[in-house]
Amino acid sequence: MRFKKSIISALLLFSAGYIHAQDDLLNELNNKETPQKEIQADGFKALQIVNMQSTKLPSKGEWYMLVSHRFGDLTQGLNNFFGLDNALTKIGGIYGATSWLSIGASRHTYNKLYEVGLKYKLANQIKEGFPVTIVGYNTLDINTALKTDVYPYLKFSDRLAYTTQLLISRKFNEKFTFELAPIYVHKNLYDESLEQKNTYLIGAGARYKLAKRISANIEYAARILPEGFISPYQNPLSAGIDIETGGHVFQLVFSNSQPMNDVAVFSNAAGKWLGGSLYFGFNMYREF
Repeated sequence: MRFKKSIISALLLFSAGYIHAQDDLLNELNNKETPQKEIQADGFKALQIVNMQSTKLPSKGEWYMLVSHRFGDLTQGLNNFFGLDNALTKIGGIYGATSWLSIGASRHTYNKLYEVGLKYKLANQIKEGFPVTIVGYNTLDINTALKTDVYPYLKFSDRLAYTTQLLISRKFNEKFTFELAPIYVHKNLYDESLEQKNTYLIGAGARYKLAKRISANIEYAARILPEGFISPYQNPLSAGIDIETGGHVFQLVFSNSQPMNDVAVFSNAAGKWLGGSLYFGFNMYREF
């Protein structure tokens, strides 16, 4: 009888100790902070690389005013005063509707275009985690320069053109960021002897930080054309310099595309870097 009491007492003591140890372990687990995933800072300082969009978005509630110019053919020299005689202009605004969505609208002197854009973040690059930032970008162009005396059966839908882009970037270090971008362009009205109704491209761009507020950027997009189709247009190639000055980013641009709307940049680049036309200009983003 005394032996049974000893065993029961030992079991009760063991159970109490086990329960106490469990409570200590649970308290330790509850008090231990779950490590937070740290989002990689933006690798791009401007919303564009040069002509292509970067994976940077405005913060929620931020407004950006955008003014861009592309002067005429730089290679004509004094004949057009190095392009100053026939510049194209783009003016617009961009608003950060949420932390992952921005809305933009702009007016272009080229074809008196109105362009609307949506930019939305799908994934963030995570330090020691997910390796890339992924952003979607869509544009809609409305060509208001088309006339019914030239196109008597013109419909409103004929004025429309679109792009869909998937922007995938990785910030490798504090100096170098690289972006890859599959791109799709669609035109409701087009000249079948010169261009395609649907154009597919693979674009790439990069930024390299030269100094605290200065970086060099370059981008290129290769069109995937049907076999046998000869296009008078070129694959877009652009280079630029970013200069951060207080509340805005100023970008100096050299490109083989004078128009600045995405549809034209990706499907109607008419210049050539070697032995052809080259266009100088700038993008200026002012943050409010």
